[in-house]
Amino acid sequence: MNNYKVGVVGFRGYSGAELVGLLTRHPQVEPILLEHRQDSDPQPQPIGARQPVSVQCSPEAVKNEHLAVVFLATPADVSMELAPQMLDAGAKVIDLSGAFRLRDSGTYSRWYKEKHSAPELLSEAVYGLPEFCRERIAQAHLIANPGCYPTAANLAIQPLIASGVIDRGAGVVCDAKSGVSGAGRKPRLKTSFGEVIDNFSAYSVFDHRHVPEILMESAIEEAELSFTAQLIPIHRGILETIYFRSRSLSSAEALLDLYKRRYQDEPFVRLYPLGTLPDIRGVDRTNFCDIGVRFDPATGRAVVVSAIDNLVKGAAGQAMQNMNLVLNFPETEGLL
Repeated sequence: MNNYKVGVVGFRGYSGAELVGLLTRHPQVEPILLEHRQDSDPQPQPIGARQPVSVQCSPEAVKNEHLAVVFLATPADVSMELAPQMLDAGAKVIDLSGAFRLRDSGTYSRWYKEKHSAPELLSEAVYGLPEFCRERIAQAHLIANPGCYPTAANLAIQPLIASGVIDRGAGVVCDAKSGVSGAGRKPRLKTSFGEVIDNFSAYSVFDHRHVPEILMESAIEEAELSFTAQLIPIHRGILETIYFRSRSLSSAEALLDLYKRRYQDEPFVRLYPLGTLPDIRGVDRTNFCDIGVRFDPATGRAVVVSAIDNLVKGAAGQAMQNMNLVLNFPETEGLL
């Protein structure tokens, strides 16, 4: 017997379809597809054995269907339009866009190059990275699901900053590579087959909109971080290689122990033993973030590799992890 109904807006996109597929396998919720705008493709993506009910998205639908949570797998402008309506109708909102991740409208406008249309909600929104914000998420009404790049980056960088092992004068380099699905389902020349296949390209150098999330959650200054996003010719997955120098670390064992202490009770962070490093295949279609380390004591050079599936831990899986916290389910329900 399902205990709760939850709505999904944007279920035809990659993240939305992934989310509905996860929700249909969750033992304690029933997903309801919320139609917001007419799509040129009337057929939803394959989403699992149980075919969910579809209704028009409106505050009345939230009330009539008794929706406990509404997921917004929508562009930021749509999330800004719908989030106040869904909240007023009594649902909790988990937004997968970047609309509510940052703390003030000025920062949002700088990085997203547009004005925020619902700035009054920015102070109410809770950043939805469970490993750092679990208690706040459980009490929240509006949750801003993190970006895919910042999820992998923050899980790797924040413990380093918090423990003080980075030589911050030398800076931190985050070399991030993502599959094409991270750009969304909407057709674009840059992400078309002919442009991506047999190619490898960097983009949004110095102004990627995910950078402020890394700065915010890892408490690192913009001048200390060099982040470069790169598109690789695969469908899904993110691998980030993080470089820094340390004057206080003595060994690779000490670096790995730092992560062990931080994540020993975290169900979705897996640490690789010394001598091995994670890859994209290892996290494919999982909600795990895999982390591995290297360290050269002679020079103080350190490398941390962080891998996630951008559609699961980087989007839909993390959104369901947040839902589990909000609805007081076991955090791993439906994800392990």
